[in-house]
Amino acid sequence: MNQPGLDIENLVAIDVHVHAHGEDDGGGEVAKAAKKYFGTNDAPVGLTELAAYYRQRKMACVIFSVDEKLSGRPTVPNDDVLAAAGENPDVLIPFVSVDPTRGAAALDETRRLLALGNVRGFKLHPPLQGFFPNDPAIYPWYELVQETRLPVIFHTGHSGIGTGARGGGGVRLKYGDPMPIDDVAVDFPDMPIVMAHPSFPWQDEAISVCLHKPNVFIDLSGWSPKYFAPTLVQYADTLLRDKVLFGSDYPLITPDRWLKDFATLPIRDEVRPKILKGNAVRLLGLAQSVH
Repeated sequence: MNQPGLDIENLVAIDVHVHAHGEDDGGGEVAKAAKKYFGTNDAPVGLTELAAYYRQRKMACVIFSVDEKLSGRPTVPNDDVLAAAGENPDVLIPFVSVDPTRGAAALDETRRLLALGNVRGFKLHPPLQGFFPNDPAIYPWYELVQETRLPVIFHTGHSGIGTGARGGGGVRLKYGDPMPIDDVAVDFPDMPIVMAHPSFPWQDEAISVCLHKPNVFIDLSGWSPKYFAPTLVQYADTLLRDKVLFGSDYPLITPDRWLKDFATLPIRDEVRPKILKGNAVRLLGLAQSVH
């Protein structure tokens, strides 16, 4: 299903990993530690300004918040993300985030959001939401989501959020291990799964899961490409060329910075368009004719 307003043919890229951050998202130890870890930039965080930023670059982006309370950072409501996407359908592709550990309340909220009609996928962050992806308690939520055939983005690997803060800001890195996602891919084979980020320190495991399971993809957000492991670059250029996606982790990493470093990687010319746009178009069902 194409998204009305998106001019797929004239987009140079689709960034599949963009965070909706609150305007006052700068206080607190965890937020300050994140700025130290990622560095600072002048990327706008207001949703209207963010849309203009991507429109100027002829890019579309998947945008979402994260339903969590652990970090103490302000959360942009899902309804605000959906509203912004409705006002900027040429650039914003809205995903929603529901904490699946909330049981029946999570199911009710997910149904409510789906009824609004313009949800294009879901975002989960196991380290911030505090769960292993293969916890059976989460399975009723997956069952509901699988019915929609919409993709789910899972944070995997190290968490920049909490890095350097006292006690890691309460973030437990064990929940970022990508191997439990293998169980989810087996048990919900019709639910598209995106493992977000180079999954340090479990990169080989993530590659294996993605290679083995047809419904699993990897987005390359959260790291400058110059820091990618050689194995990740090798597989992105070869066996995973149809399953790897451009993502920046905006506003913590901007697409300008990411693309500049991506240009230096030994990726074949015929593979680059797949990573930058084609694979996302197919995953999101935006246009069947784009490869």
